[in-house]
Amino acid sequence: MADRARGDGGASSLSAPPPGPGPLPPVPLAPCPFPPPPLRPGDTVAIVAPSGPPDPAEAERGAGVLRGLGLTVVFGEHVTAAPAGHHRYLAASDAARAADLQAAWCDPSVAGVVCARGGYGATRLPGLLDWAAMAAAGPKTLLGSSDITALHQALAVRLGVAGCFGPMLTPRTLGGEQGPDPVTLGHLASALFGTPAPIHGTHALVPGQAVAPLAGGNLCLLAALCGTPDAPRFAGRIVLLEDVNEAPYRIDRMLTQLIAAGAFDGVAGFALGSWLRCGDPLPVLAELLTPFGVPVLAGLPVGHGRPQHCVWLGGFGVIDTRSCSLTSLFRYSDQAM
Repeated sequence: MADRARGDGGASSLSAPPPGPGPLPPVPLAPCPFPPPPLRPGDTVAIVAPSGPPDPAEAERGAGVLRGLGLTVVFGEHVTAAPAGHHRYLAASDAARAADLQAAWCDPSVAGVVCARGGYGATRLPGLLDWAAMAAAGPKTLLGSSDITALHQALAVRLGVAGCFGPMLTPRTLGGEQGPDPVTLGHLASALFGTPAPIHGTHALVPGQAVAPLAGGNLCLLAALCGTPDAPRFAGRIVLLEDVNEAPYRIDRMLTQLIAAGAFDGVAGFALGSWLRCGDPLPVLAELLTPFGVPVLAGLPVGHGRPQHCVWLGGFGVIDTRSCSLTSLFRYSDQAM
């Protein structure tokens, strides 16, 4: 991925087809990010708000769900701040949100960091974090999705650490008045404490099987990272893609940008999650992704909506279109390759 993929290299390389005139250099395969140790009952997790401001009541109910899993929960300073402490559409200033995230990651008593919600703002934080200090703190679980794609990508590129792309406290996923649906909660528990169960999609756009590290996340965020130090480079990866509230023409535009940037050169496969309130994006997805000639599995309940399953970005996985399934091959850091 990004600088890691272009710099310190791996054991093999793939030659990428040029999107325009002139050949592109080979794209070295990046080392696979490794998952942190699994959480255990009694571990402490810190809730932070790297993006938009969470609803305080939903955040507290979501914290109760985590306590119900046997975890001890602490809050970052700005998670439940009064509206006066918000910075426009952000939970707090960039410096405050970055400080909360770094304090949680570097606290030796904290085993995992849970993002309260998405929205917007995570892309503003990587340049403010002390990555040397975070590397020294060791790998930890980061749970979040949607806008948190930017942080998962930064952790993979800068620290080589895998992250859990899964449900957050708000809006309403874990912290709604009715609580999480049983499928979402069960899959979250299996992802945090052990190996997540296979996830089943609905159909294949291109048949086949692929075994590779998982990467990707929210399409909008991946496109937004083009041209940054954390720009996606998915050679040798199975790429998860999902989004919400995006018209098909905008999905077309974002995919076209990623393709032109070379993000998908040498890709191993595609795992397509939810496209909530996106109209019918499948014709666009099929048109732009099937020419890569790799397996494409669609209809996975990952991203937005209910149920919402977890995917370890950075962990090895298998997509098998015969069973329409995405399966994690390992979870524990001592099994990483």
